[in-house]
Amino acid sequence: MAQKEVIASFKLMAPGGQATPAPPLGPVLGANGVNPGQFIQQFNAATGQLNGKVVGCVVTVYNDRSFSFEIKSSPAAVLIKEAAGIDKGSGVPHTEKVGSITWDQAKAIAEEKLADLNATDLDAAARMIAGTARSMGVTVEG
Repeated sequence: MAQKEVIASFKLMAPGGQATPAPPLGPVLGANGVNPGQFIQQFNAATGQLNGKVVGCVVTVYNDRSFSFEIKSSPAAVLIKEAAGIDKGSGVPHTEKVGSITWDQAKAIAEEKLADLNATDLDAAARMIAGTARSMGVTVEG
């Protein structure tokens, strides 16, 4: 039996458990040789507990048109906006502040994302999250 050869690998963001084959997902999947309906069904089954929270996904397509995917954690910006209770970050982050989070919230976000960050420990990961928050116009207190 021949070995599967990787012909494409790409990243996408989709709402967990609520993805549809409509644009923007359907065209991206179809252009890379993935059956959108089949992918959406498997993706929604794997992310059903997230219920609409945006998650990252790395899709690998093989030469026999089969595929595999790996679910990543939500982007840090999405988690920070959720923790701060804001809709979007600031257009001028260093002069106009739009919200605030506590250091404990930054640590909780870092703990959730630790596997996807290139940090050696939780404090370093929390500092990365705090930096992202500052660049969004969100202050980190504590």
